[in-house]
Amino acid sequence: MGYFSNALAFLISTAFGLYILAVLLRFLFQLVRADFHNPFSQFLLNITTPALRPLRKIIPGMGGIDWPALVLMLILQIALLIILGLLQGHVLPLGNLIILAIASLLKMGIYVFMFALFVNFILSWVAPGTYNYMTSLISSLTEPMLAPIRRRIPPAGGLDFSLLIAFILLQLILMLVVQPLMDLGSGHLGY
Repeated sequence: MGYFSNALAFLISTAFGLYILAVLLRFLFQLVRADFHNPFSQFLLNITTPALRPLRKIIPGMGGIDWPALVLMLILQIALLIILGLLQGHVLPLGNLIILAIASLLKMGIYVFMFALFVNFILSWVAPGTYNYMTSLISSLTEPMLAPIRRRIPPAGGLDFSLLIAFILLQLILMLVVQPLMDLGSGHLGY
């Protein structure tokens, strides 16, 4: 790829990635029942609702899961992979694209959780007990993951190891689930 193609691929990846991230955050916040009355949640609702509205007419949400948001993320990720493949001169078969799209979405979701855990950790040191709408969202996102760990491994000597354990578990998921899916989707398995 030339300079122009690289720049174009970067811009397309960034635009698609930011929008997919917005849909993913909306999905995750709905999943953990975060407060949707704060400004950031309202922003996510405003920018994702137009794309989700047509899908909601076809696909219902069931079991507390926003299936239209999942389908939209998958469609956008597959479209991104196709566009990037066309820019590089080759497009993978649909089965591979689906596997790569799922792996990419899982990877993005894990990175969202890792980032939220990191911010949670920093806030616990810098501004413990401080409340604003962003700390509320981060807490809503991380607490469902941290609470079960805390029940099994309570704080020892005033130190809460749940964040560290959550990081380790997320990293293991990246290594043992996401990377094999990426390898399978791209057509080469590394053992």
